Amino acid sequence: MASSKFLDVDPALLRLPPSRHQGADPAKLARHIALFGTAVAGMPHLEVTEAADGELVINSGVTRATRVAKFLPGQTVRVEVIDHLPKWNVNKYPTVKDKLP
Repeated sequence: MASSKFLDVDPALLRLPPSRHQGADPAKLARHIALFGTAVAGMPHLEVTEAADGELVINSGVTRATRVAKFLPGQTVRVEVIDHLPKWNVNKYPTVKDKLP
C-alpha cells in the first residue's frame, strides 16, 4: 500500500466497523467523557480505511469519534487513512451519528 494520508473530517459521518456496529461501548465512553470532557487537543488521530465509494470506516477510535460527535457537533478530527479497499461497499454500515447515545 502507498503511504498513509491524513484528512480532517466530521467524526459523525464516519462509518462504524462491523465489530462495533452498535457504536461506542457505553462504559468506555463514560470514562472518556470523565477524563477528557470536550477536549480534542492532544487526542490521537483516528485510523480509518477508505472504501470503494470514498466512505471512511473506523479501524481505531470509535469511542473518541463518538465523544467528539456528541459534544462538539461539526468539529472535525484528524484521521489517518491506513488502507484503501476499492471493492468494499460500506453504504449499509451505520455512521457514528446513527448510533449516538
